Amino acid sequence: MKIGDTVKFLSEVGGGRISGFRDKNIVLVEDDDGFEVPMQMSEVVVVEEENPSPAPQPPKGGASSPQPPKGGAMLEGGRRADAPVERRGGDSLSVYLAFVPIDIKELTHTRFEAFIVNDSNYYLRYAYFSAEGSTWKLRSCGEIEPNTQEYLEEFGRDMLSEMERVSLQAVAYKRDKPFMRKPAIDQTLRVDPVKFYKLHTFSENDFFEQPALIYTIVENDRASRPLVIDAKQLKEEMYKGPEATTQTPKGGVSAPQPPKGGTDGPLVVDLHADALLETTAGMSPVDILNHQLDTFRRTLREHASKKGMRIVFIHGKGEGVLRRALINDLQYRFKSYTYQDASFREYGYGATQVTIK
Repeated sequence: MKIGDTVKFLSEVGGGRISGFRDKNIVLVEDDDGFEVPMQMSEVVVVEEENPSPAPQPPKGGASSPQPPKGGAMLEGGRRADAPVERRGGDSLSVYLAFVPIDIKELTHTRFEAFIVNDSNYYLRYAYFSAEGSTWKLRSCGEIEPNTQEYLEEFGRDMLSEMERVSLQAVAYKRDKPFMRKPAIDQTLRVDPVKFYKLHTFSENDFFEQPALIYTIVENDRASRPLVIDAKQLKEEMYKGPEATTQTPKGGVSAPQPPKGGTDGPLVVDLHADALLETTAGMSPVDILNHQLDTFRRTLREHASKKGMRIVFIHGKGEGVLRRALINDLQYRFKSYTYQDASFREYGYGATQVTIK
């Protein structure tokens, strides 16, 4: 049984052509009207196998990147005779977890699909889990081919509480040729349920035709370091206020107020909650952090063409949650930019200077 086979249903009237496989037990059958019907493999029977398999349809998420063909001659053990075509630059391992709304226009009612995206020339043998207290539940496992994405599951908002902490383990390899070994992947992510209620968190991307929420697992052979948020600590950091950066240090030197910027000095951006928002009523600590990070990212992108420009971001005193989030972005989203602690004499504690490169 393979993609392109014509099948009929055993327990009910109907049938169609196999368009894909949800897992090892569920086959997707496309009927004459173009609708995909998930069916147990035991409930379908092949009635036509002679015709060559057509190119596979993209998953419901709508992949826009080229996909390797899934049809073709099969070898013993179910392996394909035609190996996937490798792409230039694909020997650096990049793996992502993606959440795609089925109907982005009806965000308040839509369900979502989860995918693992393999943006490399390696095969991946993976297992996807969610936390249940101190134990874990297997949600999906299998093998994903190079330079493609694999459907994991469909879920609604009623299941988000089960997915606040998910984990992906995977091993990368190539078939029938030598390859450079990659470290085994073992990443745990905290998925923010609030994001699934906000349209702007689903962004344009290189993997799907519609906006998606993308979490980086590994990018260019570098494992991500997902941010785990302590809501209590974050709330304390958010409400320290701008005065936290101008308190008198132990040495007795009073740090002056930050300058408002100028033609020669750096651009100064205050990321404190009360500097960015008229009110935080109804906002959770995570909502506030997301708004601060959006401001940080938007500022860097707006000035990306101004090489050598310095921007000072005021985030508050100490090694707080917001500062760690900024450093995480600078290390993984804005790798070419340099950063350092801003001048204490000018800005006091709790400011980071970024130089556009």
